[in-house]
Amino acid sequence: MGDAHRIGIGIVGLGVISRAYLDTLVGHPAVRVTAVADLDASRSAAVATEVPGVEAMGVEELLSSPDVDTVLNLTVPAAHAEIALRAIGHGKNVYGEKPLTAELADAHAVLEAAAKAGVTVGCAPDTVLGTGIQTARAAVAAGTIGRPQFASAVMVTPGHERWHPHPDFYYTAGGGPLLDMGPYYLASLVHLLGPVRAVTGAAGRLRDERVIGSGPRAGERIPVEVETHVSGVLEHVGGTLTTITTSFDGVATTATPIEVHGETGTLAVPDPNRFDGEVRLFALGDTQWRTQPVSAGYVDGARGVGLLDFVTAGPRRAPRASGELALHVLETMTALLRSASEGRRIELTTSVQPPVSVPLTAAAEWRGAGAR
Repeated sequence: MGDAHRIGIGIVGLGVISRAYLDTLVGHPAVRVTAVADLDASRSAAVATEVPGVEAMGVEELLSSPDVDTVLNLTVPAAHAEIALRAIGHGKNVYGEKPLTAELADAHAVLEAAAKAGVTVGCAPDTVLGTGIQTARAAVAAGTIGRPQFASAVMVTPGHERWHPHPDFYYTAGGGPLLDMGPYYLASLVHLLGPVRAVTGAAGRLRDERVIGSGPRAGERIPVEVETHVSGVLEHVGGTLTTITTSFDGVATTATPIEVHGETGTLAVPDPNRFDGEVRLFALGDTQWRTQPVSAGYVDGARGVGLLDFVTAGPRRAPRASGELALHVLETMTALLRSASEGRRIELTTSVQPPVSVPLTAAAEWRGAGAR
């Protein structure tokens, strides 16, 4: 499979996000993109024409190709489980966009199938491996704010239909603000504060349809089938409490994306949907915020660094953007939605150890020789 020194990557799904992955992966010495597939054959043909050595294939042909070692699954959330299971059935490792699957039961099925087949599953987001979240994690671990007491996480936007030309999947199963954007925040919170043991949630839906604001379908109305505002409380295993809000129903917010409050200070954490950003500390007794020096993470991180980390992890350590972390994040999100529906506190059945932190890694290093 692949060649002797480079991991063969086959990409299924060539929507908007695929360009960012291609920009990172094409030409990297640790991997080679060998095949692409999409329900729209013209998309895969265009990529094959543009990128030397890439072959446009049908989905089944790609999943069974001997030149593909790892399948990069960039399909819509509702198709994540199907493609992952089919890839695993062909003995391929799978790395997917978030969420791991649209339904929790499917996520368990994917990881169980992978374990039986002896292959590995990884999942975005990988933004949490950049210098923003990793510098914040290092600050918490170093005791900069003392023992963490509580945290907040806030994501507010009027909705992706304003900019995305085909936003339908954001408002169907596997979509909504929590399953779409929540993985960035929850994966970050696991890195910062550890796994979640229980949740209490509340949710609502502002309206039952949305209007596409750009592209060839501008003005078209699409149905909303999921909750578009979700709030809740997360109880971390270590005792820290996090309040979280994710919404497609607001216009803007002045809230810091994530704040961690400790006994001796407060840490302002940058947008977890970015790889970088300032980490700021307000220590007890200080009179102003102080920006912390960058101390950890993949410098100038870009979409796909988590996949590079995944395929180059080797036997020394588990991949940082792991399927196990994605499963725990997915259960946290689905439990919040179930708690909102049932009006009760829900204890989680999964847990996960925070991944090994990322040492400060220069862009030239991870772009040139793969993740360490």
